[in-house]
Amino acid sequence: MKKLLTALCLAAAFSAPAQTLFTYGKDKVSADEFLRAFQKNNQGPVTEEGLKEYLDLYIASRLKIKEAKAKGYDTLPQLIADLSNLRQQILPTYVNDRESMEKMAAEAFSRSQKDIHLAHIFIKIGEDAAAAERKKEQVLTALSKDDFATVAKDFSDDPSAKSNGGDLGWITVFSLPYELENLAYNTPQGKTSAVFQSKAGYHILKNLGERKALGRIRAAQILLAIPPNSTDAVKESLKQKADSLYNRLQAGDDFGKLAAAYSNDVISAANEGQMSEFGVGDYDAAFESAVLALPKDGAISKPFVTAHGYHIVKRLKLSPIADKLDEETKESLLRRVEQSDRVQFSKKALAQKVIKQTGYKKQPFAEPELWAYTDSVLTYQVLKIKVTLKPSSALLKMGDHTATVADWTAFAQMHRFRPDGSGAKPYPQLWNEFIEATALDYYQEHLEAYNTEFRQQMTEFAEGNLFFEIMQRQVWTPAQTDSVALEAYFKKHRAAYNWKESADAVLFYSSNEEAAKNFYKAVSTKPADWKTALTSYAEQITADSNRFELTQIPKEEAQTLKAGVVTTPVVNKADNTASFAYVLQLHNKPEPRNFAEAKGLVINDYQTELERAWLQKLKKKYPVQVNEKVWSDVVKKVSGNDK
Repeated sequence: MKKLLTALCLAAAFSAPAQTLFTYGKDKVSADEFLRAFQKNNQGPVTEEGLKEYLDLYIASRLKIKEAKAKGYDTLPQLIADLSNLRQQILPTYVNDRESMEKMAAEAFSRSQKDIHLAHIFIKIGEDAAAAERKKEQVLTALSKDDFATVAKDFSDDPSAKSNGGDLGWITVFSLPYELENLAYNTPQGKTSAVFQSKAGYHILKNLGERKALGRIRAAQILLAIPPNSTDAVKESLKQKADSLYNRLQAGDDFGKLAAAYSNDVISAANEGQMSEFGVGDYDAAFESAVLALPKDGAISKPFVTAHGYHIVKRLKLSPIADKLDEETKESLLRRVEQSDRVQFSKKALAQKVIKQTGYKKQPFAEPELWAYTDSVLTYQVLKIKVTLKPSSALLKMGDHTATVADWTAFAQMHRFRPDGSGAKPYPQLWNEFIEATALDYYQEHLEAYNTEFRQQMTEFAEGNLFFEIMQRQVWTPAQTDSVALEAYFKKHRAAYNWKESADAVLFYSSNEEAAKNFYKAVSTKPADWKTALTSYAEQITADSNRFELTQIPKEEAQTLKAGVVTTPVVNKADNTASFAYVLQLHNKPEPRNFAEAKGLVINDYQTELERAWLQKLKKKYPVQVNEKVWSDVVKKVSGNDK
């Protein structure tokens, strides 16, 4: 039979408009829906017969799930709770706007191609905003006369600017908060940025220079830390020790051993000085400059000093930045975007989409009245104007949701203060945040309507639970617990339950090959004492003493089975587990099994019969009709024969 395309190609191969593949009762399933399920549950090439077999299984599952809903199993408290718990678990994965996240990942890739040498002037906005505004104007005036470094030393509220003139060193993508990164990458080389106001204060940047991105570095270091308040004599002693260690390295001493013995960086010293991989902007500028100046992998720096102490660094590997946005790079950047402050901008974009799509409408109310009412509730201020608002008054509508004054005051109570402790937010700002928060809450509560992947995942889980529940009640539990029916089934089909060639044996299962070999040596020396030997391997070896057909006994192909033989361990290369057997007695002739010996097989067979009979009833209750033309089209398209 001709092989079909792999399951991974099925969805792409069948791209016709949604056509009904089959109906069951009043419900219908499209060809696309069937192929999506087939793609998810079948990997690798399949035959046409395999595709038809899956169709039969799929139809059976739809019938069982429909019957479970008809019986009201979807209203069972435990199933509802399970579905709710899953929803809460997977919800965080879907609360970001995928489109904006991908745009930011592409933007991050573009920015990652170059590093920027940056300088910074910061003016803090404290309780006196007017004073900060005056200082900002002074800075702008000074910049028109003096160079950036001088102005930074004179005016910047960043303490380090007094010594470094505001020089931040080299930065790259993800080095700075996203808003400042935007400012940096939008400032041309050699130019000074416009003033940017963050929640903390005013920022002015200067692009001192640009270069092709250097990439990420793995390095090892020896750090001789300078203790606080050290005297010049102590610092000189540390410098001499650093020089001595450098000379030893030049003479051939092992870097890792010296780092382990002398470095004060406890974490890296425990790993022979090796640091976590880092990039531009991750560490002190002086440290990065010294490391980045190393010409090749394996090069060792001369001792240099930073605020932390004296360093000797060995470059282990320089990994260049990816020069094209392939799928692996894209996924890596998406993860970094999700872990950065950029995610807040993605949520803002998502909130705006929801606001637009839901037909957001602000209800008629006077803002001064709402602000006064809020003050009376949150700060107990006496009302100075007439207020007609009450907790149940509507403030906005979003889709089928109405937000009330009570919702607003609850939000304002939680979010009215700035995170930096600089006081309360203006009410208009808080109102905009309330609208966005309401939109995001609405999105999460109605996510199935917005996100196809989320809806499908929730549906699959809910239907999986229904399938399990009805199978448990209709088939699995009756097949295992109805002893009368099982014995009757056994008597009716007694001829089907015979022992083939078999043996009384003990089968040993080991969690790893080494334990199996050691235990095998102990058992093969004194097989009869296997129980005693097993006590020393309780955590690694399990034993099963029973009668087994010869095909069930693990052994090498050429090994002959006879009473008293201990078979050679057979190792599973996939997971390194191993098994072997101790043969007690052979049964060379076929013999009938009694009910106890056949019970496991009887349960399986009786279960199959119960399910078959039940499925026939379901097909009568919910008649199934397959559209043969659509089915033929499906087969043709996935087999590549559709001309």
